[in-house]
Amino acid sequence: MDEVLSKLQRYSLATISCGIALALAWPIDAPASCFLLAVTVSSLFGGLGPGLLSVGFSASAFDYFFLRRTVPPAVEPAVFLRFAVFLLAALLITGLMEAKRRVEESRNRTEVALRLAESDLARVSRATTMGELTASLAHEVNQPIAAALTDANTCLRWLNRDHPDMEEAREAASRIVKDATRAAEIIGRVRLLFKRGAPQRELVDINEIIREMVALMRSELTRHSISVRTEFAEDIPRIMGDRVQLQQVLMNLMVNGIDAMKDVDGTRQLAIKSQRAENEQLTVTVSDTGVGLPPQQTEQIFNAFFTTKADGTGMGLRISRSIVESHGGRLWAADNSPRGASFYFILPATIEGHE
Repeated sequence: MDEVLSKLQRYSLATISCGIALALAWPIDAPASCFLLAVTVSSLFGGLGPGLLSVGFSASAFDYFFLRRTVPPAVEPAVFLRFAVFLLAALLITGLMEAKRRVEESRNRTEVALRLAESDLARVSRATTMGELTASLAHEVNQPIAAALTDANTCLRWLNRDHPDMEEAREAASRIVKDATRAAEIIGRVRLLFKRGAPQRELVDINEIIREMVALMRSELTRHSISVRTEFAEDIPRIMGDRVQLQQVLMNLMVNGIDAMKDVDGTRQLAIKSQRAENEQLTVTVSDTGVGLPPQQTEQIFNAFFTTKADGTGMGLRISRSIVESHGGRLWAADNSPRGASFYFILPATIEGHE
């Protein structure tokens, strides 16, 4: 029904355009210009069918109201040549408008396909990274589950006494709820990172996203004896963004920092900082004390398939930069002194989301 209505509207546009062109052309005796404009409008907004209908209406009106309105009707060769030129111009305009419309439709389809491909690539990258962290994630989930089992047994012992201690049992049950909730939150974060779908923009708190990713990566950091230092700007404005995509950026940068530090001697520290920037923007910095950036390749590391890891895909930083840029921001890197590297990304804040 909607498609039929749309077609009716497009063909009605052609009819109305020709009627308006006739009304304008009659008093000023300029049919060619007015009817060509009607053909252009009909073809541009209606497509090929309405464009050809407009050509037919325009040609009929041109002939009937302008070539035949002299008494006797004009029959000079110049008049017929004028009509032929008009008809040819009208058909040419219709063809050009249709070609333009098809090119735009093709470009729109290509852009949609590209966005879907980028989304799928980002999801595959998330899945690959999460696969590499399986052992740590399993340990992270196992901890609250094991604690809940211990508390459940403790609760049963308190209840099975000759004189049940309800207060102790209640406290043990509360700990069970707390541990189960923690396990569910971890699983929920992992499921969110695996989900497939179009980006969902909403007001998000970048500090909250950082806390979530630190909690998710805690076991991996502990496994490699890496300490975490976070520094959050207070009363920071929220940003309009996709939570999952921004989580992926943080995860990629944190995983890179862990990889850069896990085999080095000395202090291993990952520092994550949020701060206000100029022009209502905010900056997030992820710094490590690892091996640093490849010499003379500070920008190359963001190229697709460029990697310094033996088993790396070379897509993590490329995807991260694309995500940040799609949010209207910028991502770059710099060496630390005396060792390590820092990654910075800047995002526009949303004043309306200020709390």
